[in-house]
Amino acid sequence: MRSRDLLQHYRRLCGQTLTVVDVETTGSCVPGQRVIEISLLKASLEQGILDHRAWLLDPGVPIPPAIVRLTGITSEMVAQGSDPAVVWPEIQADLESGTLTAHNLAFDYGFLQMEYGRLGIRFARPKTEQLCTVQLARLLLPDLPSRSLPALVEHFQFQLEGPLVAGGKRSHRAAADTLACWLLAERLLQQVCCEPEEQVLARFGRQWIPLGQAAQILECSARQARAQMENAGLMARTSRSGAYLYRRDEVEALAERNLSVQVME
Repeated sequence: MRSRDLLQHYRRLCGQTLTVVDVETTGSCVPGQRVIEISLLKASLEQGILDHRAWLLDPGVPIPPAIVRLTGITSEMVAQGSDPAVVWPEIQADLESGTLTAHNLAFDYGFLQMEYGRLGIRFARPKTEQLCTVQLARLLLPDLPSRSLPALVEHFQFQLEGPLVAGGKRSHRAAADTLACWLLAERLLQQVCCEPEEQVLARFGRQWIPLGQAAQILECSARQARAQMENAGLMARTSRSGAYLYRRDEVEALAERNLSVQVME
């Protein structure tokens, strides 16, 4: 999706109610892992926070020590928690209303689908009704070294409270993380809505995008896109993982030039 289409999409979301979700789990990979805590927060730019709840869930499996250190959630705590088979159907209507929002939404969304799948319930939300604050932060804050939620909380100096784990750091708990995600979404969407269009587009243009995303904008294969960008003299940088990244505005300008050539032919 190009910058102007993204701007239109995010400005539409400015008027929607957001359903912010965060899950804490027994591990990072969906297969074989379970949700041990979930929080839901309903809010809108116009009305602020409308609802904020959290549930500890008993998955019937031990909590790995690494997860206990990260979250502070123990097997004894979840043993006193709610039955997932009761909670998931109860909150399904909430999860299916508003714009489903999370920081790194793909992670939370995958676990939601897995947990509902275990109960024989299909859970799916259209892309137009999803908001990932990582993706929006990458567009609006391209120069930050990290767009992790703790890094963005520190960047914006959001005031959050939550239980502490070893070392005095705030634990990863779902209620605190949904609040942090909402504060971030509120701040970023206000920029999208209130700043002049060209100013927002200039922010978007500074984003460094991977080769696959550049290929989508150029409407060709990754191999063809890389050749086109090299021939056009576009400079690439490499990510920490060694992947090639390109400036969004330069890729979109190349796409416009390609279109102009096609029209002239």
